[in-house]
Amino acid sequence: MNLNLTLIGQAIAFAFFVWFCMKFVWPPVTQALQERQKKIADGLDAASRASRDLELAEEQVNETLRESKEQAAEILEQAHKRSNQMIDEAREQARQEGERMITSAKSEIEQEVNRAKDELRVQVSRLAILGAERILESSIDEKQHGKLVDKLAKEL
Repeated sequence: MNLNLTLIGQAIAFAFFVWFCMKFVWPPVTQALQERQKKIADGLDAASRASRDLELAEEQVNETLRESKEQAAEILEQAHKRSNQMIDEAREQARQEGERMITSAKSEIEQEVNRAKDELRVQVSRLAILGAERILESSIDEKQHGKLVDKLAKEL
């Protein structure tokens, strides 16, 4: 009988222990497990979000890099166009300046030729008067015959 009563006492003590554990020990343990499980789940979610954010950031970086390269290429192209335009403008200005210089030189040459012709006419008229003086052996007054000399100079 001792064995049965001990067994029943141990069963009652075990039942009381189980009830005590279920009432006072198990709820804090399960609550701690649930909190830990929630922290782990939150950590995994945060890691997942961080991974997605990292992928988005990498995509944005790649997009920004691509746009920067396109802008750099566009700026280079514009710089080349502008430099070619400046070269063309400089050539055109040089050509115009050359034409202006040629025109100026031609007009100066023409003026010099006209002055030389006028000088030559004056000299020819003086020579003609001197020649006529010597032929006639008389003095011809330049003032009296100025109109005749001018007419001869113009004809020459």
